[in-house]
Order: sequence, then C-alpha cells, then structure tokens
Amino acid sequence: MRKQRRYKTMRNKNTKLARLIVSFIFIVLFVVSIRSLIDIKTLYNGQEAQAFDLNNINSSSENKINEISNNLNRDLGTSYKKESTNGSFTQKNKFEVEDVAYLESYLSKEIKGEKCDRSYGKKVVYLTFDDGPSVTVTPKILDILKQENVHATFFLVGKAIDDNNNAKNLVKREVAEGHAIANHTYSHNYDYLYPGKKVNLDNFMSEIEKTNQSLRKILGDDFSTRVIRLPGGRMTWNIKDSDGVGKLDKFLHDKDYHEIDWNSLSKDAEGQHKNAEQLKQEVIKSVDGKEKAVILMHDTYGKEETAKALSGIIKYLKDQEYEFKIIR
Repeated sequence: MRKQRRYKTMRNKNTKLARLIVSFIFIVLFVVSIRSLIDIKTLYNGQEAQAFDLNNINSSSENKINEISNNLNRDLGTSYKKESTNGSFTQKNKFEVEDVAYLESYLSKEIKGEKCDRSYGKKVVYLTFDDGPSVTVTPKILDILKQENVHATFFLVGKAIDDNNNAKNLVKREVAEGHAIANHTYSHNYDYLYPGKKVNLDNFMSEIEKTNQSLRKILGDDFSTRVIRLPGGRMTWNIKDSDGVGKLDKFLHDKDYHEIDWNSLSKDAEGQHKNAEQLKQEVIKSVDGKEKAVILMHDTYGKEETAKALSGIIKYLKDQEYEFKIIR
C-alpha cells in the first residue's frame, strides 16, 4: 500500500514536471515567433524591393556585392520602385538627384548664350564618366567615390557591358552604391552613328535600345534610364538641326529621353596624354565661374590617370563648396 502511494506521488510529480517543461517550451517558441515577426516587419518596412538581382555573381565580386546590398539602405538611404506610368525606376536618396530634362534645358541655354535659370548661389557639380565599364579603371573610380561619399552618373556603352561577367558585376555595383546609369549607345562607332557626320536616327536609336536590353538583362526587365549622351558629344560634331539633331531630339523627348553633354572636362580624352595633376588642373580651369558644372571624364581602359586624379578633383570641388548631384 505504501509502495502504491509512493508510486502515485512520484507519478504526479513527474506529470507536473512534464507539464512545466512543455509550458516553458511553448512560451519560448511563442516569444521567438513574435520576435521573428517583428524582425520581418522591420526589415520589410526598411527595405523596398531592389531593381536588380544580385544572384550569379562570380566569387571575386560576391562578398563585396553582398556587403553593398546588405548595407545599402543603412548607408545610402537608397531604394528603387517601379513607376506605374512608364515602368522606369526612380531613386530616393539622402544625396541629391537632378532632373535630366531641367539640366538638358539649362545646358542648351548656356551653349546658346541665353540666360539660364540660376541656382540661387548654390554651386552644383555633376561627375560623369563615359565609355565604361572597364574592369581596370571603373573599380578604382567606384572605390574613390565611395571613400569620398559622393556619387556620379555613368554613361555606359553596351558593348563594354557585354564584354565579360566582371563588367556586368560592375554595373550592379554602380547601381548598388547609388550612382546613376545613363545610355551611351552600344558600339560608340562614329562611322555607324554619324555617317557623313550626320546623325542616322535609325542607327542611333537601335543602339540605344540594344544597350537598354543589355542593362535589363543585368538590372531587371523593368529597368530604364532617361539619360543619354551622344558619343563624341553634340558639340564635338557641331551637328545642326538641319542635319538631323532636331528630329533626334523630338524622337528622344517623345520617349522621355534627354541628351546631356557637358560644360567642363578633365581632357582625359583630348590632346596629349596627361598625368593626374594635369587632369585636375584642367577641371579646375573649366569649372571656374560655373554654378552648374557637368564634368566629362572617362572610366574606360587606359584611363588610370583619371582614377588617380579623382580624389584631388573631388577635394577641390568640396573646398569650393560645390554640391554633388547625380542625373536622372
């Protein structure tokens, strides 16, 4: 009889202990679940869907791209969203974005010697890089821009994009780090684009679309850019409206494209080869007196001196109290 009572008492204790253990596990799981839901909600609210896919990145770039992607919203306050009207992407930044249509009009008036809309004493600079990406120079440019915490507009050539996977990864990095992407045709071939030094509209627009297709394969089907630059620039060719530019402009504007030249440059593609200090001095001379300076530089192969000059150029512009903007 005593054995039965002892056994019953022990069984009751074991039952209570089991219930306590089950209750504790349930409470722990409940707390973890609530915490997970809070974390998911916080992550969702803090990060909108990105306009590019960071999958299939080769091993040499994977860690860097993933780090950039993970820290993107925290460091740059950048997100992309699809516009319902035209399928393009807009960018919300802590840094400043200039409307390309406004800047196009500003530069056009400046070239014609007409009165330009002023920026009320605020000096603005737009760093622009043509003919990339290149696997030798573009990474150096991006490293310096990140170190200096400024942003640029990259006028990309489709053929350079399609050259290799590293070039494609550089396009992803440019977007991830908050830079603007612009279209600089596919081949950059003057003879094909400007036969007889006249714009061939069909050839030009086919190359614009071909580069767009290359960009969409990397950044997503909905990605687009409003910003275009003619290879060699409108000023270089001195092409008059009667030679086709007027028709080109109308066609571009109908599709909400806008052509942007420059009013300042480092001359890293003009004249004799220049070292970094000489390139810096060319920029200093060409921005003098300008409230809005669109600076032409290049990040294609062979432009290592441009990368070397960039830190000094940025320091000078900061000392002159220029505000840095990207073009969209």
